[in-house]
Amino acid sequence: MTASSHKGANPLRDLAAVQQSPWFDFIRRSFVEDGSLTRLVQEDDVRGVTSNPAIFQKAMGEGTEYDAQIREVLAHEIVSPGALYEKLAVRDIKTAAHILAPVYEASHKKDGFVSLEVSPYLARDGKGTTHEAARLWADVAESNLMIKIPATPESIPAIRETIAAGINVNVTLIFALSAYKAVVEAWLAGLEDLHKKGGDLSKVASVASFFVSRIDGKIDADIDRRVKAGDKDAETLKALRGKVAIANAKEAYAYWQEMVKTPRWKTLEAAGAQPQRLLWASTGTKDKAYSDVLYVDSLIGPHTVNTVPPATMDAFRDHGTVAETLTKGLEDARHVLAEAKRLKLDLDGVTATLVDEGVTSFEEAFDSLLGSVAAKQQAMLADKLTDMKTSLPAPLEEAVQKGLDAWRKDGTIRKLWAKDASVWTNGPEGDWLNWLTIVDDRLAHLSELESFQAEVKARNFHQVLLMGMGGSSLGPEVLAMTFGKHEGFGHLYVLDSTDPQQVATFEKKIDPANTLFIVASKSGGTLEPNIMLAYFHDLAKRALGEKAGSHFVAITDPGSKLEAQAKKDGFWKIFAGDPKIGGRYSVLSNFGMVPAAAAGLPLKLFLEDALRGVRMSDASVPPALNPGVMLGTIMGVAATQFGRDKLTIVATPQIADFGAWMEQLIAESTGKHGKGIIPIDDETLGGPKRYGTDRLFVYLRLVPEHRHEQDEAIATLIDAGQPVITINLHSKRQIAQEFFRWEIATAVAGAFLGIDPFDQPDVEASKVETRKLTDAYNQTGKLPAEQPFAQHGSFSFFADPANAKALKGDSAEAILKAHFNRVKAGDYVGLLAYIERDRATMEWIQHTRLKIRDAKTIATAAEFGPRFLHSTGQAYKGGPDTGVFLQITADDAKDLPVPGANYSFGVVKAAQARGDFDVLAERGRRALRVHIHGSLKDGLAALATALHGAL
Repeated sequence: MTASSHKGANPLRDLAAVQQSPWFDFIRRSFVEDGSLTRLVQEDDVRGVTSNPAIFQKAMGEGTEYDAQIREVLAHEIVSPGALYEKLAVRDIKTAAHILAPVYEASHKKDGFVSLEVSPYLARDGKGTTHEAARLWADVAESNLMIKIPATPESIPAIRETIAAGINVNVTLIFALSAYKAVVEAWLAGLEDLHKKGGDLSKVASVASFFVSRIDGKIDADIDRRVKAGDKDAETLKALRGKVAIANAKEAYAYWQEMVKTPRWKTLEAAGAQPQRLLWASTGTKDKAYSDVLYVDSLIGPHTVNTVPPATMDAFRDHGTVAETLTKGLEDARHVLAEAKRLKLDLDGVTATLVDEGVTSFEEAFDSLLGSVAAKQQAMLADKLTDMKTSLPAPLEEAVQKGLDAWRKDGTIRKLWAKDASVWTNGPEGDWLNWLTIVDDRLAHLSELESFQAEVKARNFHQVLLMGMGGSSLGPEVLAMTFGKHEGFGHLYVLDSTDPQQVATFEKKIDPANTLFIVASKSGGTLEPNIMLAYFHDLAKRALGEKAGSHFVAITDPGSKLEAQAKKDGFWKIFAGDPKIGGRYSVLSNFGMVPAAAAGLPLKLFLEDALRGVRMSDASVPPALNPGVMLGTIMGVAATQFGRDKLTIVATPQIADFGAWMEQLIAESTGKHGKGIIPIDDETLGGPKRYGTDRLFVYLRLVPEHRHEQDEAIATLIDAGQPVITINLHSKRQIAQEFFRWEIATAVAGAFLGIDPFDQPDVEASKVETRKLTDAYNQTGKLPAEQPFAQHGSFSFFADPANAKALKGDSAEAILKAHFNRVKAGDYVGLLAYIERDRATMEWIQHTRLKIRDAKTIATAAEFGPRFLHSTGQAYKGGPDTGVFLQITADDAKDLPVPGANYSFGVVKAAQARGDFDVLAERGRRALRVHIHGSLKDGLAALATALHGAL
């Protein structure tokens, strides 16, 4: 773009003589900062600047002129790409506003404006537009700013409210005379509202941007189509080419001329109001058959603006003709419009279509713009972000891209962040989404957590024992296992079992007089944490007497039974959960952060890492660059369209415990109504022949200085055509980002599955059956009798009648063989062991699952009860009927009483195992229970032998 370099005739400057203001439809950093805009103002009398997403997209998406500011912002703030774009745009707008300030003052606030558009995503959201207009006005804080608001039916009220708030408005995307009249009405009403409030009308300016050339583009194309088809009115139609848009604009100007004569306007004018000028937009010529200055030359008239793109401005400066053309030929213009109507050129339909296309076009430009900013941000943050690489078979890759594009076109990620339940089932989902903003919330209340951490350190606890289940325990367990013990803080232990041997093992690990006990339960009524609390509170009372309560902290939702008990027993602290966050989405809330504080994690650094994950999966990040949406789309598409519903989690040893947390999140969120993604954690990798076509592999990889043992096996799987997602973490602390990425991804996958990812209907079913059994024990002193369908050696076999009928055999091996012969391609086997989870039993269950996997080429889950009941148990009962389950129970070598209750830990565990099995049977699952009598070690060895023979 070049300014006039001579003092001779300059049509741009000459427009002042006919009271038309040339504005420049262009902005970018170099243009406003290198003197180019100043020269246009001084030499060409350019009197304003307009911007839109397409213009900013070209400016920010190309080159490096914004890089310095991006680096500066990212060095000091953790921002979303949307917020980053706004910072870049606002600086350009402010600079342009300063350059145009002398024009603004000299014209008595009638010219010298720079326009900034509200988010195109809000074009159909009047309330959102009103809010954003006020926010942008405050952010830019320049009196010669105009906020651009589209003239969609939904945004007309926002125009009135924004004018009434004393904000300058550039109304954009006006194509039809009817729409223009609605805009004028909103502007007048807004001024009247402002006047009633005693506002200064003289300070409020507005323009109505009437779009021109796009109308001819549509009408002319219709004319050409009909002429080519041999329409009987071909010659008349051809005579209308290139005339309808200008005729439409002249009719609008005629309406404006009548409006400014009305008493309503005269009253406002007398109170100091400025007229709302018509601004001609889209004035670049698209059709080469027309003059390149057609839409400037033809629309010159008093009290108007023409916002001109660079090439058109250069052309008009060179050979434009300045003459008052707007008021000439009005009758001809009306004849053109009448003929267009008679010939059914459907101007109303065209203008309605153009509004929709304009909204879509600006949305797509904004998608592209934010995508460019997000890509730059990701590149500049580099190792401060985890990164994801995908190796997907071509059909899956293509389907994923279609899924991402559908999310982009529908704006679904913005709906998700707006807590819009239509993303899923239009049920209660919107009530469970406070996890989206919990990291910001915890950072805002960081001092509370940090002061607690300082007090914990000062009290010099030797151990921290957290008691909880599912969402209350698995997140803290990841933190304990990943980060270990911190200097000056006690070792964090996590107990999530009712197995009496397990409880006794944890009792031996701690010294009650020097332990901080944390009991975590959202509802405050969950059986397991309550009996753990009863046991360890009794233990603490024996060691500490009446001071026992001062060693206890509760994390629970406000108003729960646990909160009441904690107050009664004099607990040291009570931390509130958020009732609008489900347990499995709570790791970044107090349920994860209080144990993190007690264990000595650097909270600010951890939460800031989490915040980077939050910002990069923000509503402003288009799906194709949004880490959470990308991952969730792959999961959802792979499961629903390709049957790859066994999400197989592989992790490097330093971060391996993350998989147990992921298991609960994915299984409990997606496994219901016969649908679901079955997470397969900790299944040692084998060669490609060990896997069928139902797998999707996720490799969580801590980027090391050396290669990991899994790298080669993963590479082999990729070469074999298996779909693999590799997520690289550059430090352990980046699991904070992954917590949030997987939460978003699971919610997205839930949308593809068509389920509510925030309920857990089948978890309650097990609790009900368990409660029936414990109630029976309380009344009779024993659990209801049960009869095995077979006994062989130290094994008793149990099943419901339907399963028992299918499992005939004269030996343990034969029964197991009959059971595992029911496994089909695409199934999975679940080993559900209600025994102590220690090194020996974990090695046994791993060895056993791999034998089954390799013999049957199917996925295997290896779970310990009752902890899995609050995790994968939901999917086993409510998900697809592809599970074949072997439940393992055993005599307890030692039982422990529950203080204040008739039953013991062993009774509770037995009731949970039976309740779980009853629900599996009731759901028609292929399930077998084997009970080991006597020595657990000998029994497991014998069971391994029988399984080996059966397979």
